[in-house]
Amino acid sequence: MTLKSCIFAMAAAAVAFGAPAAAFAQNKVNLGVAIPAATHSFTAGIVWWANEAKKELEAAHPDLKVTIKTAANAGEQANQLQDLTTANRINALVIFPFESAALTRPVAQVKKQGVYVTVVDRGLTDTSAQDAYVSGDNTAFGKVPAEYIAKALDGKGNIVALRGIATTLDNERMDAFNSVMKDYPDIKLLDARYANWNRDDAFKVMQDYLTRFKQIDAVWAADDDMAVGVLKAIEQAKREDIKIVFGGAGAKGMIKTLIDGADPRIQANVSYSPKFIYEAIKMTAEARLKGESLPETTIVPSVLITKDNAKDFYFPDSPF
Repeated sequence: MTLKSCIFAMAAAAVAFGAPAAAFAQNKVNLGVAIPAATHSFTAGIVWWANEAKKELEAAHPDLKVTIKTAANAGEQANQLQDLTTANRINALVIFPFESAALTRPVAQVKKQGVYVTVVDRGLTDTSAQDAYVSGDNTAFGKVPAEYIAKALDGKGNIVALRGIATTLDNERMDAFNSVMKDYPDIKLLDARYANWNRDDAFKVMQDYLTRFKQIDAVWAADDDMAVGVLKAIEQAKREDIKIVFGGAGAKGMIKTLIDGADPRIQANVSYSPKFIYEAIKMTAEARLKGESLPETTIVPSVLITKDNAKDFYFPDSPF
């Protein structure tokens, strides 16, 4: 019998004879990680950083096991949560919800079973379903582009926006964007539609905008993948009225374009690295190994990226 097998056998025997479960909770953490599949470059970054965390943390902590599940939709993620609790018997969870409302009840059910829950980025609609929340600064993510666009347009012009998926973080971003634009009555937001943080969907939404609106001065595509789709639609339509396309999250392709000055419409960006999933997994695992809890909320700052500081945000080896 291996040492690992002996440990499991001893733990099982102790539980059978009534040893307190808490005696083992501080020494053995079975951590589940539930994240969206790599359907676009940002979530590819999420998956990459999650696997980096698993590799590094399991090597550093023999009493830690990390199980990663990736889902293509909210229903699949909800089913994976059930598998993690019943088949994998997790006692801690880090989840990047596919959608906020659809995952709130499934996560709450996990928490009721005594699992410690850290929610990342896309918040739940009921925060009582979580123990901790880790996110980028979604208020700054909406505020920084709005301030930049308003200043660049000298307070006048027509703009359109492309939103992500219906989540609490998307609402935070849009609300922050609108709160800035309220101070600029001569800037008209013509429309703001969901494009699901997806290049193809953004291409279609932008095509519609270009058909309906004859003058667009700037586009806020609240994600760099969507910005790629927006640029493709603009080029296909041969429109020359659009002065600014502001994406977000600092994808390496956009940052390289910014550094090189290769597209005059790409003038700035806002940071929002998928590495926060790594930090969330690390913080949760190390806290639970000590029998401790995380702060209720941890926010990773989002800042303006321009050509002057772009090199500080350029990571060519990352998939994002």
